[in-house]
Amino acid sequence: MVEDHKRLLAVLDVRVRDLMSFCDMKQQKINELELILAQKESELQKATQAINDLNIKCDNMLTARVVSANEREIRSAKMRLSKLVREVDKCIALLNE
Repeated sequence: MVEDHKRLLAVLDVRVRDLMSFCDMKQQKINELELILAQKESELQKATQAINDLNIKCDNMLTARVVSANEREIRSAKMRLSKLVREVDKCIALLNE
């Protein structure tokens, strides 16, 4: 009976050591995964910031485009107005003859 207890204790000891070794391996894996997660979160934060910066840049470019389009429209309107003024001047000159 004592031999059975010793054998059972030896088996239990081996299994407890195996279990502790398994727990240590899993803890190492958890630590590695936490490190990878922290790196990925940092990359995600940088990518999010880059996206925000690009969105701001895009908005600025769209604003500049709208302003330049308005400048083109203003120039075009001025040219049409100048042309109309010249035509009116011609008409007045013809009436004065």
